[in-house]
Amino acid sequence: MFIRPCYRYKNGKNHAYWALVESYRTERGPRQRIVSYLGLLKESERLGIKRAAKGNKKLFRQLQLFDTDNKPEPEWIEVDTANIRVENQLDFGGPWLALQLIHKLKFDELLETVMPQGREEIPWSKMALVLAICRLCNPSSELYIAEHYYKSTAMPELLGIPPEKVYDERLYRALDKLLPHKKALEKHLKDRLGSMFGLKYDLLLYDVTSTYFEGQCLGNPMAQRGYSRDKRSDCKQICIGLVVSKCGMPLGYEVFEGNKNDVKTWQEIVTKMEAYYGKADRIWCGDRGMMSKENIEFMQSGNRKYIIGASKSTLKKFERQLLQDDWQTIRQGLEVKICQSPDDSRETYILCRSHERKAKEKAMHERFEQRIDTALEKLKTGCEKRRYKKETIDRRVGSIMAKNSRAAGLFEVEVKQAGGRTTVSWLKKENWRAWATLNEGCYLLRTNVTDWSAEDLWHAYIQLTEAEAAFRIHKSDLKIRPVWHQKKDRVLAHILVCFLAYVLWKTLHQMAKAAGLGDEPRRIFDELSKISVVDVVLPTRKNIDIRRRCVRRPTEHQAILLSRLGLDLPGQIKS
Repeated sequence: MFIRPCYRYKNGKNHAYWALVESYRTERGPRQRIVSYLGLLKESERLGIKRAAKGNKKLFRQLQLFDTDNKPEPEWIEVDTANIRVENQLDFGGPWLALQLIHKLKFDELLETVMPQGREEIPWSKMALVLAICRLCNPSSELYIAEHYYKSTAMPELLGIPPEKVYDERLYRALDKLLPHKKALEKHLKDRLGSMFGLKYDLLLYDVTSTYFEGQCLGNPMAQRGYSRDKRSDCKQICIGLVVSKCGMPLGYEVFEGNKNDVKTWQEIVTKMEAYYGKADRIWCGDRGMMSKENIEFMQSGNRKYIIGASKSTLKKFERQLLQDDWQTIRQGLEVKICQSPDDSRETYILCRSHERKAKEKAMHERFEQRIDTALEKLKTGCEKRRYKKETIDRRVGSIMAKNSRAAGLFEVEVKQAGGRTTVSWLKKENWRAWATLNEGCYLLRTNVTDWSAEDLWHAYIQLTEAEAAFRIHKSDLKIRPVWHQKKDRVLAHILVCFLAYVLWKTLHQMAKAAGLGDEPRRIFDELSKISVVDVVLPTRKNIDIRRRCVRRPTEHQAILLSRLGLDLPGQIKS
């Protein structure tokens, strides 16, 4: 059977009707007969009947009232191709990539569990996602997110939250709702990252940084003045202690008062991590700022293993070992040797000497020595030209030495006053120079790990650069500083959002390494962030515009990145 048009002339026009026709064979040959008149048919109906007439019943059947699998043929519409236009270009690649990372970590599922929807119009779990995604893609204030950034992206479609529903007060409330779940978030992410990338948390790296505030923060007792890593001693600050694995994956963090010394945070962070994750056979690694007699006793009393940098002054105990030649070269320009502790048989010291570091420290000593020489000569000449009080010259000498402390020990300065004149003279202590030359490029580690080689211990300690890199990412890429919030809980929630964004960053980093894409997640993120969505507007003959929000086709480079990362870019999104 087949369908064919039947034409009828009426009212001065030809009208086409469709008929279902059957072919059959007679003694006189093939004949045709009309089975049924079908009347006027739409294009989709005609195609369906035509396929059914050819015997393909699967492609044509009557639609049932409650059949959820109904997929009627699309309706064909004539489009004015000359007036097709593109509107509303929006950022898509960055938020979409962040959301894919969130799905892989099952971060959204956890938020829905710990922050179940109640009577609020927009779930707090989704608002928390807005904060984390924006911190990764375009770090800025909640006010800027609400007034500018959110509506300039495809997040309203990706998250299902209209732009008018995202405003600053709702974002602030989302911070308040998120903060109580810090512990659950850390534990979930630790377990999920461990299973995704096969991580082992047998070596934990700990370091401390600071971040400063804008404003007085009178209502925040944690905001205090202290040693500023950002060179902003004029601002109040807080300190952040971060624990990461040997590949830089974050395990947890704690926030401390801005005037708290690094060494006083060590026992608190170790105790909290053990309370969260158990007291397993882990090795703790910290720089020399964490070392104190109390901390060493704390680690040894709990049978905890550690690798900690020793103070520079401790090198004096190993002068004989520095002079000996039994060094082990573990890579070009780096030598190590294991030394027994002169005070504690449970400890071992690892003496390290870097040729690159030696050249750097030698240049610093020479530069500071020259500065002191020049300043003292200038001071001496000034004393010869005019009268100064001895106290004034003493203060100036002290200032010179303080500004050039790396070489101050070399000089022995004497200020005298006689006959109304003040004189300045100085000598250089050659024994100080000899010791400085001997220990240039050297540093010392102390540990109670007995079954590792010197090379393994050094490699473990040098992984502290991963913690330092984490702080650089927080400050440069995620813009954790300055903190504009004034309330204590809002500040803590701001740091939590930065921590979550860093987890997304490191997840992309690990995925890129596993895919053979190198060690630069910033370049990958920037490249994929260039992908945008546009509204394609199709004008029709019926003066109705058909609007489709389509994702721009990725470039060849972007397509390769997506393929290697195992991500499928959608063709269009629902607007």
